[in-house]
Amino acid sequence: MSGSPIRSSVDFTKSGKQYGHLYVPYSYNLGGWANLMLPICVIARGTGPTALVLAGNHGDEYPGQVAVMRLLRELQPEHVNGRLILIPTLTMPAAKASTRLSPLDGKNFNRCFPGNPTGTPSEVLAHYLTTVLFPLSDIVIDIHTGGRSVDFEPCAHMHLLPKGPQRDAMLAGTEAWNTDFCFLYADVAGTGLLPVEAENQGKIVITTEMGGSENVTATVHATTQLGLRNVLTHLGVLKGKAVTRESLGLGPTRWVQALSWEDYRFAPESGVYENLVPLGEEVEANQPVGAIHFLERPDREPVEVIALSAGVLIATRAPSIVAQGDCVACIAHDVDPRRLP
Repeated sequence: MSGSPIRSSVDFTKSGKQYGHLYVPYSYNLGGWANLMLPICVIARGTGPTALVLAGNHGDEYPGQVAVMRLLRELQPEHVNGRLILIPTLTMPAAKASTRLSPLDGKNFNRCFPGNPTGTPSEVLAHYLTTVLFPLSDIVIDIHTGGRSVDFEPCAHMHLLPKGPQRDAMLAGTEAWNTDFCFLYADVAGTGLLPVEAENQGKIVITTEMGGSENVTATVHATTQLGLRNVLTHLGVLKGKAVTRESLGLGPTRWVQALSWEDYRFAPESGVYENLVPLGEEVEANQPVGAIHFLERPDREPVEVIALSAGVLIATRAPSIVAQGDCVACIAHDVDPRRLP
């Protein structure tokens, strides 16, 4: 027993296609017996792996939410080998408010794991995933973008796990998204992440950074939707044959990593940020990648943000206004992940 207060209106052991809700109890000033209702869809048929597909971990990251909503409407049991659990929006109040943090409790959901069954709504939901949904699953797909704060070169990404079958499966699954870049990243802003909890339980974990900023292009939506379907096909959850970059007439994906704190550049002062390098472009060591201007002191020279090493600009600031300490750039470096220890 998980000890979770969350109720589900779907039966995870049942074949066929079910659509329902997770009921997360909470209270507010006008609702002592309220429930946060999160849509969930389960599609199951025959034997095969179980894939848990999640989006809206942060409310203001929408391409994954659109991709999962399309998938749950379009798929039928005859398309599936095994079981597919789809949750398009994990942080519903944040998605409605277009915020990163939940307005219900001020929490960053991706810092709430392993969760707490008697905590805030975000912590209760994290506990449910940790104790109920992750144990049911073989595969966990958590679709992110940079949200409104950071714009990424669209990429599938993953943590660098110890060498072994789990890492090998994650490398292959990450490449199956068929993005131009695949990205090994480090956690530089805290602990309690959803992917880490799933990784610690031995799951094949595939994550993404599908662009960012307010504007979501048609290309980013297509990359998210086609990539998600191809990963699920590659992993044997959807029927059919997965496509490769070679079969699409594309060159090999470019693996890059940003595993050092120095690869992440932070605004030294508050002001107006000017991007100086396009996303995906090469930068040299000591090259300015951005400049911070000062509205109240137009006579003052801007402060430059410098790349500390050569690499590729994989992420950059999205809003022009920055506060001191905001991440404004990420410089990644070419790597062959299969040759790492």
